[in-house]
Amino acid sequence: MGLAKTEIFTDEQNEISLFAKVFGHPARVAILQYLFKLDSCICGDLVNEIGLAQPTISQHLKELKQLGLIKGNVEGTSVCYCIDKTNWSHMKQVMVQFLDQDITNNDCC
Repeated sequence: MGLAKTEIFTDEQNEISLFAKVFGHPARVAILQYLFKLDSCICGDLVNEIGLAQPTISQHLKELKQLGLIKGNVEGTSVCYCIDKTNWSHMKQVMVQFLDQDITNNDCC
């Protein structure tokens, strides 16, 4: 498998790609939707709510946390997660700017 060569792309292109990747799995979308719905920190309900095994949920949470869209706090033996509002707002701004582009010449194909 070849290298991604991310260094040949702009920071913005790499950032958009990472944001798009996080939405590339329905489990991550479901986790985000659940966190938004409850609008509070969630400790252990995700396995029951999403319906996937704990290790699978943990892997998806790890990806969301690495990108900064969620944050987690250790409370006793569990980790509680919630949306990182600052990073979510930044992601929205970047993606809206990208998705709000219009095609100016429709005679191409």
